[in-house]
Amino acid sequence: MSGHSKWATIHRKKGLLDAQRGKIFQKLAKEIMVAAKTGSPDPAQNSSLRLAVDKAKAQNMPKENIQKAIEKAAGGTDGANYESIRYEGYGHGGVAFMVDCLTDNRNRTASQVRSAFTKAGGNLGTDGSVNYMFERQGLIVIPAEYDEDTIMMCALDNGALDFEKNNDTYIITTDAENFLAVREALEKENVKEFLECELTYVPNILVELDAEGKEKVHKLIETLEDLDDVQDVYYNLKEE
Repeated sequence: MSGHSKWATIHRKKGLLDAQRGKIFQKLAKEIMVAAKTGSPDPAQNSSLRLAVDKAKAQNMPKENIQKAIEKAAGGTDGANYESIRYEGYGHGGVAFMVDCLTDNRNRTASQVRSAFTKAGGNLGTDGSVNYMFERQGLIVIPAEYDEDTIMMCALDNGALDFEKNNDTYIITTDAENFLAVREALEKENVKEFLECELTYVPNILVELDAEGKEKVHKLIETLEDLDDVQDVYYNLKEE
């Protein structure tokens, strides 16, 4: 499986999580509230909310924080009306970026994202300028404490695209349509802990840079992820 660059990205994001846990939890809560407002406040009846809750759990967000965000949305006590916006552009060395945001002020978000790209020597593109370089996929990462053959066959039999053991983890890739089926099948196999469990965008074209170039791209990633309105940053830098 060619999943090493994805796992390297996960590790990098985990490091940011440890350094900025409070900010990450705020963003996850926003995502949960938006999902809860689009349908039932019960994750079992609202697939978008379930995905948001699973993502929060995978990042070790406390259960009480998750429930508080759901109740806040269901009770209508959150006055903000967030909209989803995606920005596409290029960073150093032609690395492609997709930046997904949730915002209650489109002008503020556009200004902040544009400024981040400009200061990093990059530029924003038009809608659709880079998204063809990415594919929507499900990414599931679990500890390698379960029987490998059992987990591999469970995943593949339920539509997984690929399975890999990477040190002390299993990495499972699915297409978007089979993501929920694979996750539910794993749960039936008594998988209790998901290190990553989300729909994401995986690059199908990778850009390779030297150490200095990677450092410049990572600086832009960190700047974008530090913005309150930015939820996810996808990019096609080859990390290994």
